[in-house]
This record gives sequence, structure tokens and C-alpha cells, in this order.
Amino acid sequence: MSGKPDINEILQLETNVVQVLKTIYDPEIPVNIYDLGLIYDIDINDDKGVDIRMTLTAPNCPMADQIIMEVQEKTAAVDGIAGSNVNLVFDPPWDQNMMTEEAKLELGML
Repeated sequence: MSGKPDINEILQLETNVVQVLKTIYDPEIPVNIYDLGLIYDIDINDDKGVDIRMTLTAPNCPMADQIIMEVQEKTAAVDGIAGSNVNLVFDPPWDQNMMTEEAKLELGML
């Protein structure tokens, strides 16, 4: 069946994308990029493509290209996703308050 996905399908696709994002780590930080708060927005469009707006902990991150490529490749490979577009932004700037409680606990901040 083709056509515009319904809300339940979009929610399931988004859940699957989040699960994949939780497998991606900045090599210098032992917490996944999702729990670090680096993912600002996940948008599944009518064609089942995913647009991801994300940031990095620092604009001069030496692993930026590798992390962005991994996000793009892994999210595009999610079953049901037609493609992935990653938009790197630095506004608003990332700070530690964007991390989940789980990430803060993992890093000894709680």
C-alpha cells in the first residue's frame, strides 16, 4: 500500500529511527547522541523520508563528518524509511541541560 502514511505508521517509524539513533555515539563521550540531546528534530514526511535536525557538542568537533554520515546512513536503512536528510545546526547551541537524566547519570552528573 502506498500513499500518505497514517499517524500510527509515522509514530512507529519515528520510534524505530530513535532506536537507531541510540546506537550512535560520539567516540569521545560514552553516551549515545540521542540521550546527549544532540537530536533537535525528527520529521517523517509524506514520502516516508526522514529529516533530522541535529547539533554537535562543539562546532569544531573533529568527528563531525563521521557522526553525520553515520546518522544519515543508519536512519536511511531503517525499515520503512525511504531516505534520510541530516541538517547540522548550531542554533540553539548545545549545552548539558539538553541531556536526558539517563545521560547525566551515565556521566556522573547526578
